[in-house]
Amino acid sequence: MDAIQWIIFILIIQVIHFLGTWKLYVKAGRQAWEAAVPIYNAIILMKIINRPTWWTILLFIPIINLLMFPIIWIETIRSFGRNSLGETWLVILTLGFYIYYVNYALDVKYVENRDLHPKTATGEWVSSIAFAVIAATLVHTYFIQPYVIPTPSLERTLRVGDLLFVSKFNYGARAPMTTVAAPMVHDTLPVLGVKSYLSKPQLPYFRLPGFTKVDRNDIVVFSWPADTVRQFFKKEKGVDKPIDKKSNYVKRCVGIPGDSLAVIDGYVYINGKQLQLSDRAKPQYDYTIYAQKGVSSKILESVGAEGFERKYIVGALNQQQANAINPYSIGFRKRPDGQFDVYTKSDGIPIEVVRKNGIALKEETGRERTAPLTDEMVAKLRKESSIDSVTREVDPKGRQGGNNFPQNVNYPWNYDQMGPIYIPEKGKTVALNLKVLPLYKKIIREYEGNTISIAGNQIKLNGEVADSYTFKQDYYWMMGDNRDHSEDSRAWGYVPENHIVGTPIFIWASFDNFVNAKGQPNSPWKWKPRWNRIFTTVNGSGEPVSYFKYFLIALVAYFVGSWLWKRRRAKK
Repeated sequence: MDAIQWIIFILIIQVIHFLGTWKLYVKAGRQAWEAAVPIYNAIILMKIINRPTWWTILLFIPIINLLMFPIIWIETIRSFGRNSLGETWLVILTLGFYIYYVNYALDVKYVENRDLHPKTATGEWVSSIAFAVIAATLVHTYFIQPYVIPTPSLERTLRVGDLLFVSKFNYGARAPMTTVAAPMVHDTLPVLGVKSYLSKPQLPYFRLPGFTKVDRNDIVVFSWPADTVRQFFKKEKGVDKPIDKKSNYVKRCVGIPGDSLAVIDGYVYINGKQLQLSDRAKPQYDYTIYAQKGVSSKILESVGAEGFERKYIVGALNQQQANAINPYSIGFRKRPDGQFDVYTKSDGIPIEVVRKNGIALKEETGRERTAPLTDEMVAKLRKESSIDSVTREVDPKGRQGGNNFPQNVNYPWNYDQMGPIYIPEKGKTVALNLKVLPLYKKIIREYEGNTISIAGNQIKLNGEVADSYTFKQDYYWMMGDNRDHSEDSRAWGYVPENHIVGTPIFIWASFDNFVNAKGQPNSPWKWKPRWNRIFTTVNGSGEPVSYFKYFLIALVAYFVGSWLWKRRRAKK
């Protein structure tokens, strides 16, 4: 829905409002025409129902207005003496159209000095809950949104199981484009597992003013441009989703509009110079670790490495034992001798599971093992006398990757070797030909709404021959710090400006064992708190500092102070 269509839609709503309420306006001592003037009619309605004028603002905030409309409908009929529970449900279930019946069919009188306080404890409770939900939705939609790190693409900068607060006001909050959606959930209703929104109508893209723009090295939450999954972690037939209902991803911005970006041997170069990451960034790359006597898991764990695989040789298993091992395994293979090779992630199989189920196993450590490592981990491993070599794995230039942007044989790129590539900037024009078209085809067609056709050597945009293209918005290049285990812009390309959500500012909780070996969320009782990460900031320099103890001190001080204050008042 474009701007003109949206204006027409609003005018239709105004006509519906006028036809359904003008008699009520008159009975309340107002003029009939006041029910017909947009915005002004809402201000007058607030006076009629004896509610604050600032409620009018809430009626024009997407998503918030969906919560406000039922409240206004109820308040309207109660202002004319229709207070029964049945009528309350009737006005809600008819989406407000019961007001037409009150307006035309009933001889009602305006209750000028209506008591606004709920008459029952249940009414008080419902009223409190309603406005708590509205306040929480306002904060969630326009200011701060909770977010959880579900995948290891930013390990070890941000960890799987980090629970974040994401600021939407740093870059300016993106107003919801999906106008009809359940509050405080994303694309799926919890428990029910069904879509939480209606795809139409859609608002045009609009962003409130922010304090800053997305810059290089920023960690950014954004709507995944390539998202076609109805529900995260659930594989099924693809769906077409509105921008603001696409799954949220978090990556590091390494290229901003106007940059020339290249990836050389896995390192990012901007305008010919290697990108210098912030000191809190902890990029990881895959390394092959070799030891003549075998690379033990204990040595890898001692340097803090994760993400490597373990191999166990397990004797014959009964069904109970197989079921016990299954949650921790990522693969089984039967050996010729009747035993099994069982592969797990770095956490392995817990010793209590082995003992409880009487499982006979031993870990096999090969001479060569692969693990994602930071520079600090590499330095520690190279000092180990039992380790012979630690070598980074780098795909050579010219080798076509399996899933690399722009998915074209003329660009034999891989995760370690890409570009140079231009990051589009709003208002800038690029020459357009068959050679460069694969780089910008998705932008032109999907993100900016043009049609593309090719006739011989000619490119036609919207039916007309074109040899250049001017971009309508800014674009960014996002990558994970866990460079060899991150699906990012190297796979699906640019991130449009209208997909930007916000930036993480605070880790309020963090848990190990947040997901199982198969990448599915674990039950909360299996989580293990990372105390050193709770209440830490995401941005800044130096090692993150936990403010959790200060929070606990402030919390205790608050409760003690409240108790002393109440005790002092009781003595008076």
